[in-house]
Amino acid sequence: MPRIKKISEVLDILRNKDRIRNIGIIAHVDHGKTTTSDSLLAAAGLLSPALAGKALALDYLEEEQQRQMTIKAANVSLYYEMNGAPFIINLIDTPGHVDFSGRVTRALRAIDGAVVVVDAVEGVMTQTETVIRQALGERVRPVLYINKVDRLIKELRLTPEKIQETLGRIVLEVNRLIDMYAEPEYREKWKLSFQSGTVALGSAKDRWGFTVPQAQKRGVKFSDVLQAFINNNIDWLKETMPLHEAILEMVINHHPPPHVAQRYRIPKIWKGPLESDVGQAMIECDENGPAVMVVTDVKVDPQAGVVATGRLFSGTVSDGDSLVIVGRNIQSRVQQVAVYMGQTREIVSTLPAGNIPALLGIEDARSGDTLAVKETVPFESLKYVSEPVVTMSIEPKHSKDLPRLVDFLQKLTIEDPTLVTVVRPETGEYLISGMGTLHLEIALTWIQKAGLEVVAGKPIILYREAIGKKGRVFEGKSPNRHNKIYLYVEKLEEEIIELIRRGEIFDEMDRKQLAKILRDHGWDADEARGVWTIDPNGNILVDMTKGAQFLHESKMMIIGGFQRVVQEGPLAGERMRGVKAVLVNVDLHEDPVHRGYAQIAPATWRSLYASILSADPVLLEPVLKLEVKVPPDLMGAVTSIVSSKRGRILDVKQSEYITVVYGEIPAAETGDLSEVLRSSTMGKAFWGTEFFAWRPVPASLHEKIIMEIRKRKGMPLTLPKISDYVEEE
Repeated sequence: MPRIKKISEVLDILRNKDRIRNIGIIAHVDHGKTTTSDSLLAAAGLLSPALAGKALALDYLEEEQQRQMTIKAANVSLYYEMNGAPFIINLIDTPGHVDFSGRVTRALRAIDGAVVVVDAVEGVMTQTETVIRQALGERVRPVLYINKVDRLIKELRLTPEKIQETLGRIVLEVNRLIDMYAEPEYREKWKLSFQSGTVALGSAKDRWGFTVPQAQKRGVKFSDVLQAFINNNIDWLKETMPLHEAILEMVINHHPPPHVAQRYRIPKIWKGPLESDVGQAMIECDENGPAVMVVTDVKVDPQAGVVATGRLFSGTVSDGDSLVIVGRNIQSRVQQVAVYMGQTREIVSTLPAGNIPALLGIEDARSGDTLAVKETVPFESLKYVSEPVVTMSIEPKHSKDLPRLVDFLQKLTIEDPTLVTVVRPETGEYLISGMGTLHLEIALTWIQKAGLEVVAGKPIILYREAIGKKGRVFEGKSPNRHNKIYLYVEKLEEEIIELIRRGEIFDEMDRKQLAKILRDHGWDADEARGVWTIDPNGNILVDMTKGAQFLHESKMMIIGGFQRVVQEGPLAGERMRGVKAVLVNVDLHEDPVHRGYAQIAPATWRSLYASILSADPVLLEPVLKLEVKVPPDLMGAVTSIVSSKRGRILDVKQSEYITVVYGEIPAAETGDLSEVLRSSTMGKAFWGTEFFAWRPVPASLHEKIIMEIRKRKGMPLTLPKISDYVEEE
């Protein structure tokens, strides 16, 4: 076991950029990412003096599971000596499940190298491809670790030749992805091979592993590894070729230190002017430049409050520094600068560029934020619209727990921005919405782990409302009949909805910049200039009036009316998606007394609702992407389940030992999916779902579902007509 270092000794290394590596471990779900991280934690001399007596970090994880929901810190700093020289390796945990909230991208933003973990039996899977593509898109250099090699020997009993062929095929596959997704100048440089030492093999569960150069140095041949299995001598493998040495030496030899990586990464990942002082300081990783940091993870510590962890690209952060959350006009003072050494936070008071600080005191920080000494160009637009598709009402079993539940829900949404919590004052319910039933199950488990007893309702699927064609212009009259507003709706292009979802266009944006983007996407110049408001669910209000009187004073009231309509569509009171509302004319009373909010907003929504009803309104349901891994003989059971639940099979991939079924399935049909899949495959299927798209509800179910939602919400059980809102000619 390496000697545990004092934090003062470590600080010297943290100031020497050549000795720092910022890495992450990325993989397909179930390929052994966590087990690999654990084996690094357990072995790489955790730096905290508090842990000196506990050789293994894993025991520590056990307590942590019972104590709190964060099983692992956002990042872990490992200390390792190679050829007598000390190194600090900052390991950032990337989530295995690629939900589309940008979590993996944010983690990748902070690292310079990635260890791609691939299961020797399953080989390269879709998600492996996704994470490699994301990593290369951020100019993060990959190395490969092939895990679970023991399965080839023990389970599949392959011959030595067949094992080498299987491993060689995985390296070829990964190199093919590097060929496809890397930029030309990195393609050849970043290719992987056994000889160069950029590929390691091993078993994270048994904690042994090696690269070819290491095995040659130690005089170990592949036949010795097979012999160790035959003699059941795993301990010899563990002692002769410990996994952490294989991975950490591969990282130190092949991943760049921060100041080298930032030269080629900053021009790719930061959109600001590179010649500015901030741009230059980040390219040079200059600790004397202005401080700029990207927050990759936010945790709420019961004692210390919000802890924001992320990569410091330039400058130095120290206790007491004042930092701005870029783009949100919030200034905060850093109370404490720490680093995660192993599982504990160690106070360091000051930290230079190239490191991963954990800051206390920035209470409003959220994942994805850019922190800086002064306003600058942020690293990515901060708005990402996660599309929660399932919601569930919860209430505490004992009313005395209510304040604790409210606090805990708030903490949950800070740590996981893809969970949305809403309080319904009229019913006193607490609603939590997530990406799928599994997401909500996990959130409930966390609530229960915190010692809160709650009663949860049945999961409810959230729908959206949309339109099928352009609507007619209708005259909306105000209640006092002195104001008339004329609007029509049409479909918003899918590419514009996608820009809103990705946060590339948003309401607070500079209007000139916005108009340019819209013109580039085929909008008419007048329309592009006339955008009044953008709703984050993918709706836009455009003003196309000419010389209308008193319009400016009524602008906010018309926007208010529009916002009500897109929050509650006419069919079932669900949110609208993909609606472009165009204001064509207004006829307003000259006396301000007669055109207050209570007059203008209703006139707006009457006109809008009528136009939506004339535009073939439809209900959209969330459809999930489904991926099921199953032994080949059980494939038929899976495909028939998917078909019986209104799903479609998109593709089936056969590898030698496993079949992967790709399909899509409406979220409404997934309530009992886990039980059905488990029982029909005898528990042998592994599957995952993620949100994929909004699709119109089939015509045969359209009215039935609308009536069910209206009934649940206490709305009248008849469909609205145009004449409910306006007087038809």
